[in-house]
Amino acid sequence: MSVNKKFWLSHGCSICWTVLAIYLSLSWVIDLGEIVTLPVALFVIGGIAYVPGYLNAFLVISLIFDRQPKFKDPWPEIPVSILIACRNEAENIANTLRYVQQQDYPHPIHVVIVDNGSTDGTTEAALEAASTFNLGIQVIHEERPGKFNALNTGISHVTTDLVITLDADTLLHRSAVRYLVARMISSPDEVCAVAGSILVRNSRENLLTRIQEWDYFLGIASIKRLQGLYQGTLVAQGAYSLYKTNAVKDVGGWPDAIGEDIVLTWNFLQQGWKVYFEPLAVAFTDAPPKMTHFIKQRSRWARGMVEALKQTKPWQQPQIYTKYLTGVNLVMPYMDITYTFCWLPGLVLALLGFYWIVGPMTLFVLPLTLISYSILYRYQKRVFNELDLRVRKNARGFIFFVLCYQMIMAPVSVWGYIQEVFKLQRIWK
Repeated sequence: MSVNKKFWLSHGCSICWTVLAIYLSLSWVIDLGEIVTLPVALFVIGGIAYVPGYLNAFLVISLIFDRQPKFKDPWPEIPVSILIACRNEAENIANTLRYVQQQDYPHPIHVVIVDNGSTDGTTEAALEAASTFNLGIQVIHEERPGKFNALNTGISHVTTDLVITLDADTLLHRSAVRYLVARMISSPDEVCAVAGSILVRNSRENLLTRIQEWDYFLGIASIKRLQGLYQGTLVAQGAYSLYKTNAVKDVGGWPDAIGEDIVLTWNFLQQGWKVYFEPLAVAFTDAPPKMTHFIKQRSRWARGMVEALKQTKPWQQPQIYTKYLTGVNLVMPYMDITYTFCWLPGLVLALLGFYWIVGPMTLFVLPLTLISYSILYRYQKRVFNELDLRVRKNARGFIFFVLCYQMIMAPVSVWGYIQEVFKLQRIWK
């Protein structure tokens, strides 16, 4: 089945599901409308039920159709560089380089490290590790603050056609580089970037990291698979992605934005390039273990999405798939706002016996959620088996992920939107 047929068939099934949901919820709309007026009721229920239900149905159906093409050459021997922009990463950089040295990639990998004003001996730690692991590295200093400055300075020193950006606290699976490059050379010429799959390493640290493990494993990876299927992965994340060096330079490099990787990716798409995702190219990162750090990270992601929308409008995208995928982000603030200011208060009212917004009918969402996650889990488990990895047992984290995660994420995202609206200070990390 062609990608175009998958796209429209998934839309058709999702629309049918939404129509059924509207029919089943008419009494809910009428009852709430008697309290807050019918337009307000439709606005609220649309944001917490209809639109999320449609998008979730589109995701699940599309992934059922998804079949990742085989590699033309699973053992490519093309020169590639790894670009690491870091600031005060003396504790992490040696371990990151050790995993780079252990790659099963058949060609030597050149590493370019950009020290962005570190004060903790990051450069010294990197040089010592490179000597220990017999790894060829080049260290560059960039004193201007901002990750975009560090990355742009670094790529000017890259001499290979392909470059991987990697965060200093991200550890590569032994086949990570090989699978990224294999996907790139197996793709059409208009593909300029391949996003890798990032998973959580420190999930045993506390409940918050256990919850995030499932978000990365099921949520983020599945959304990237969906976007990759339609040739428009929306974020070739700077933490771990492969780029064509000239493509980055042609669009002016990384922009001055808190979501520099998001804006860069959308610039690619606007120029007619395509961005893929490779689920077998896995790296592991530490998820924020503290709520304050989690809020900073996820609000920064939400703010970066708004930055991308302001700079590159969805209707300016040249392909119908990317018009749709970027356009979905226009309704994300709507869903987060209605969830934060309507669903959460409605939950409190339900506990007090007032089932105006949240009631027994909403419990039907749980079985549907579990069915969709089981479909996503089966695919991810197959990926792990191919990589000789084991899915950790994390039942407690999964329960809290299903029941509580959106209660945390929606308000945090709203805070990110507020930061962008009022132009609050931007912080890299």
